[in-house]
Amino acid sequence: MKLCVLANLYGDKTLAETLDRLAGLGVEAAEIGCGGYPGKAQCDPAVLLADEKALEAFKAEFTRTGVELAAFACHGNPVHPDAAEAKRYHDDFVNAVLLAEKCGVDTIITFSGCPGGAPGDKMPNWATCAWPEEYLQVLDYQWNEVLIPYWKETVKFAREHGVTRIALEMHPGFCVYNPETLMKLRAAVGPEIGANFDPSHLVWQGIDPVKAIRYLGDAIYHFHAKDVKIDPINSPVIGNLDTKHYGDEIGRAWVFRAVGYGHGEGYWRDIASNLRLVGYDRVMSIEHEDSLMSIDEGLEKAVALLKPIIISDPKPTSMAWA
Repeated sequence: MKLCVLANLYGDKTLAETLDRLAGLGVEAAEIGCGGYPGKAQCDPAVLLADEKALEAFKAEFTRTGVELAAFACHGNPVHPDAAEAKRYHDDFVNAVLLAEKCGVDTIITFSGCPGGAPGDKMPNWATCAWPEEYLQVLDYQWNEVLIPYWKETVKFAREHGVTRIALEMHPGFCVYNPETLMKLRAAVGPEIGANFDPSHLVWQGIDPVKAIRYLGDAIYHFHAKDVKIDPINSPVIGNLDTKHYGDEIGRAWVFRAVGYGHGEGYWRDIASNLRLVGYDRVMSIEHEDSLMSIDEGLEKAVALLKPIIISDPKPTSMAWA
């Protein structure tokens, strides 16, 4: 397994400056934002696909720094009920796939998306309960009329261009938000659908990350190293379904934290060990979203905690002591 960083945290720097920074910290790989919510500051597929010299210069930066290009990130909502919004996110995904093909990358990270609750809706509708029964009708429409048909067609396109791992981040607000919904879509669409496992989005839902890793097994295609802190004062009073702005740290039930500031070293050791148990051996990609720390400090602390925890050597093929 390799230590990686979702590089759009340095969106104000050039790709060269960012990779130099990561290499200097001992980071071995980078996940590059190329559309959707991560943006295109360091990688615009439309430009690179249209200019062979620019593409070669892009790839050369990874060779120069020794930082591996692990995956492309283009999180978005390609089934948004606003057709123009949906097209924008879908086009970003298509271009990410075409760029991945040119770069020899097999993994794209994104969201499943969330449609409206019925035809004609203008905004996404995330249904979280089964009653009143209208919500079951919402879910039936979203999954059977929109989500599954969209991803069946999109997976076929990705497969034809060498992208065999579509790593969906299980994120509340989207149809795939937990391990069960991830596996539901995978069963309906195909094995190209897998998980971008970000424990921070699972913990506040009451999900045990280690047990979720064991449940998902070889359906884990990518891993985001991000921590979350459940507030011991607010959570017992208001619960964890919290819609307050992320900037209201002192009022929220939970906040995202740098690795090690939500859970201790033992938690991360268990995660690394269980990823190995299920056969995952790609990257742990640090995602910095800690509003209490600067980017540099949060990243440095995450790297310092994870570097000795990641299990890097190949798994032994025999037990010398047995």
